[in-house]
Amino acid sequence: MVTRARHARTTVRRVADRGPLRFLAPAGLLARGFMYIVIGWIALQVAFGKSGQQADRSGALHALSGTPFGTVALWVLVIGFFGMALWQLSEALFGSPSGGQQAGTRLRALARGVIYGILGYGVLEYTIGAGGQQSSDQQSVDLTATLLRHPGGQEVIAVIGLAFVGGGLYLGYRSWRERFREGLRLAEMRAVTGLIVGWLGRVGGVARGVVFVTVGVFLVVAAVTTQPRQAKGLDSALRSLAATPGGPWLLALVAIGLIIFGAFSCCEARWVRVEKPTSTM
Repeated sequence: MVTRARHARTTVRRVADRGPLRFLAPAGLLARGFMYIVIGWIALQVAFGKSGQQADRSGALHALSGTPFGTVALWVLVIGFFGMALWQLSEALFGSPSGGQQAGTRLRALARGVIYGILGYGVLEYTIGAGGQQSSDQQSVDLTATLLRHPGGQEVIAVIGLAFVGGGLYLGYRSWRERFREGLRLAEMRAVTGLIVGWLGRVGGVARGVVFVTVGVFLVVAAVTTQPRQAKGLDSALRSLAATPGGPWLLALVAIGLIIFGAFSCCEARWVRVEKPTSTM
């Protein structure tokens, strides 16, 4: 029975590798990259007072919908985010090419699958006009206020905040050490291309980690002070960087970093490895 079950899982994984995942994985990475580029561009304009848009998902969707190709772009994001969700859920079930069957890797894939599924559903609602997109700031405040009204809510918020901080540090560390190379088809890259992709992943990943840490710190502050308004979404977290001694230049640097991460995500879409390696080179 065990042998048959393993054979069935192997067969399903091979079908997934050779079929939908070859398209779902790149589509998801392109959608993620496109979203980060738009958010980063809005944040860069905010840094120098040239935009009143929200530098988050809602602002990006609003900006895209106002362009001549807005409807097409939104549907591309819908397909891409759902594709990313299905890809990550597949890796949670069958393991990933770089992480194998490790429990931690599969749990992270499951979490990413759920998150991107929620993102895809939110963009779908916005695209078909079934609902507006709340800003990330309002979502954070509402969620924090709801949790604080329940016993143990303060502790839950603190744990979530610390998880964001830890996740941001982990993302920054992995990016700086270029661990992302494990999931790329490096043999198909030219030497110069590999260097460029490595630089994009390093800089962009660290900038993304900084944003996660910033959001997490404000959640912890909200938990300690029991003030929901202290919780900040992506937009307010980015804007808070402009209030540091570095001024708008720090926000500008992080914004450029997010754009760079978006470019790296597009590179991932081109060279992502969805099949397990056939050799141990």
